[in-house]
Amino acid sequence: MKKLLLALTGLSAVAVSAPALAADLAAKPYTKAPPMVAATIYDWGGFYGGFNAGGGSSRNCWNLITNAGVAINPAANREGCNSAGGAAVGGQIGYRYQMSSWVFGVEAQGDWAGFSGTNRNLILPTLTDRSRVDGFGLFTGQVGYSFNNVLGYIKGGAAVVGDKYNTMNFATNVLVDSANTTRWGGTVGAGIEYGFAPNWSVGVEYDHLFMGKKNLTFVTPAGAPAMVHNISQDVDIGLVRVNYRFGPSFMMGFPGH
Repeated sequence: MKKLLLALTGLSAVAVSAPALAADLAAKPYTKAPPMVAATIYDWGGFYGGFNAGGGSSRNCWNLITNAGVAINPAANREGCNSAGGAAVGGQIGYRYQMSSWVFGVEAQGDWAGFSGTNRNLILPTLTDRSRVDGFGLFTGQVGYSFNNVLGYIKGGAAVVGDKYNTMNFATNVLVDSANTTRWGGTVGAGIEYGFAPNWSVGVEYDHLFMGKKNLTFVTPAGAPAMVHNISQDVDIGLVRVNYRFGPSFMMGFPGH
């Protein structure tokens, strides 16, 4: 009987303490997982316009074809080459389309230039040959790859250059004859651009222009035909560019972790 009473007393104690123990072992309240954060990626797509400034040089090699109507032997007609260097400033407009990290575009660019250089004529040492580039235009397609707000690209297409050529007396610097021309050629280039704000970017670009060879008839100050020169030309240009992309925003969100 005594043992039975002790057993019942123990069971009663366990029954009383069970609710308190259950309260201590209750599950912690559920905490909602944090929402997914939208990361941002720079969008290079859309219309843009901007300005550029820099410099360049034009290498011009002269070959005398005829002098006063008399043909010159091609084996001995090399008059020499000059490197015409100077500043350039202008602007560009274009459109880009972005597919994932790839960026495709078209662009038109026009610049004033002051590339000028001279050399002593190797056939007629009494003369000085002067070459000058007054301006150029580029009409190109672009292919690029973006690393968020950094874009690297290559470009290629057509180029047009406005040239002036003068022959002067070496001793007196008096003009003997001259020729002006607009020539078309090709261009290739590459650049890198950094988006420092949703609609603004700054970059650097290098372009090489292949302008080929062209026969030019020089005329005297009185307008009479004089010598005919074949002049080849290549142009190298380095520019700093600033662009503004038109649109409300050029940042896109995408789900991230």
